[in-house]
Amino acid sequence: NYMKSTVIPVLLLSIGLSFFAGAEKQLSKKEYVDLWKNTAVRQMSQFKIPASITLAQGILESGSGNSELARKGNNHFGIKCHDWQGKTMYIDDDRKGECFRVYESPEESYADHSEFLTSKKRYSNLFNLPLTDYKAWARGLKEAGYATNPKYPELLIGIIEDMKLYELDGLNGPVQEKAPELLAQNNKTEILQAQNHAPQYNTNKVKYVVAKKGDTYYRIAQEFGLSLNQLYRYNDFDSKKDLLSEGDIIYVHPKKHNSKVKSVQLKKDMTIKEISQQEGISLKKLMKKNDIASKDEQLSKGQKVFLR
Repeated sequence: NYMKSTVIPVLLLSIGLSFFAGAEKQLSKKEYVDLWKNTAVRQMSQFKIPASITLAQGILESGSGNSELARKGNNHFGIKCHDWQGKTMYIDDDRKGECFRVYESPEESYADHSEFLTSKKRYSNLFNLPLTDYKAWARGLKEAGYATNPKYPELLIGIIEDMKLYELDGLNGPVQEKAPELLAQNNKTEILQAQNHAPQYNTNKVKYVVAKKGDTYYRIAQEFGLSLNQLYRYNDFDSKKDLLSEGDIIYVHPKKHNSKVKSVQLKKDMTIKEISQQEGISLKKLMKKNDIASKDEQLSKGQKVFLR
């Protein structure tokens, strides 16, 4: 009897420990802010939405990135499927089984949040408010119908003040953080003396820069307040080579899933990876649309490539 009474609790303890070991780590509010503050500041610089508001909404809508919608759908702002052509998922919200947008990455969710607010007429009055008036922005979002919770403004303001997110609204550039030194030794002087890059937009409205002689992913990432991993993901590249070639297109914003143009006819031989960079469309999506298995597969001049 003694053996039975000791074995069972030990077994239960073992099962319990295994359960918790397998559970995903929950992000704290501080960890969430540390992960996404650069992205929020960059969106503020481009779209004139306070970084404090963006981060507070991300924390509130996604449970600091821990919600099912954030983890499985990369949707950090609870944006539903209105006029959406991409992937979707259904979750109980105000009503049972509501449709929500699904993104390839959280960065794409941040970008879509900015585009959502700037493109909808009902939010236009917000952009007459000062960037530093987070309280007016919080109230304005509720009045414009972003959320149904009557306490939505107070919840946002509470997060902003508890986390001191208002400090980010006065920044003129991204929060600079330490990153691994990946610059080639014989190019350091030339790179450090190089001028900043002028952002451009391709026909698919994706933001990019053109690499200069001696450029690296590291330098461009630092300039635009991105992590190296973000920049690699945006460009469908791995981290094996940091030095770029002069004239390379480097996207500083996530590529799109589709293009407004249905297809293109190649003017020269190109790989599907090169077409992805040229058109600003996710390599993975482009390969799927054209039933191509290898990113290095060579396509011939005159061949039609589907973009949506």
